[in-house]
Amino acid sequence: METMFTIGKIVNTHGVKGELKVVPMTDEPQRFSLLKEVFIQRNTLEKYEIQGVRYHKNFVLLKLKGVEDMDAGEFFKNATLKIERKDSLPLKKDEYYISDLYDLEVYTEEGRYLGIISDIIYTGSNDVYVVKRPEQGKDLLLPAIKEVIKEVNLEVGKLTVKLLEGLEDL
Repeated sequence: METMFTIGKIVNTHGVKGELKVVPMTDEPQRFSLLKEVFIQRNTLEKYEIQGVRYHKNFVLLKLKGVEDMDAGEFFKNATLKIERKDSLPLKKDEYYISDLYDLEVYTEEGRYLGIISDIIYTGSNDVYVVKRPEQGKDLLLPAIKEVIKEVNLEVGKLTVKLLEGLEDL
């Protein structure tokens, strides 16, 4: 399992006092207000204390301790923001961190091996899991809905599914 999650990307500075303009890469952009520190990934991974958070349009404006002017902020352009797993938001029942789903082995309820989750497509209404099937040579697309996803067992790395009509022959 991943120990750190990417929650944003620094795209620019904002103003002359060192604020960083961040594109949030999380379902809950308001989560930035709950953080005391963040890790910035450039060539290395470094921890920074957060002094302030504001929201402007679709961006998060982040003020970090030690970044006092626009020139200092320029250094962080195109860097990613990460947090430790322990600082992530709690999950509700039947919710999972996306990064934990990659490489799960996928089986039917009858025990037939289908492949592994190689990608996740975000469609807006529900996610779609891309199952790489080396023997068939063609990926299987599974909608992430309750009718299809029957069990997620992260401890053993297994996803159990029910193939809906039209998917059985694939």
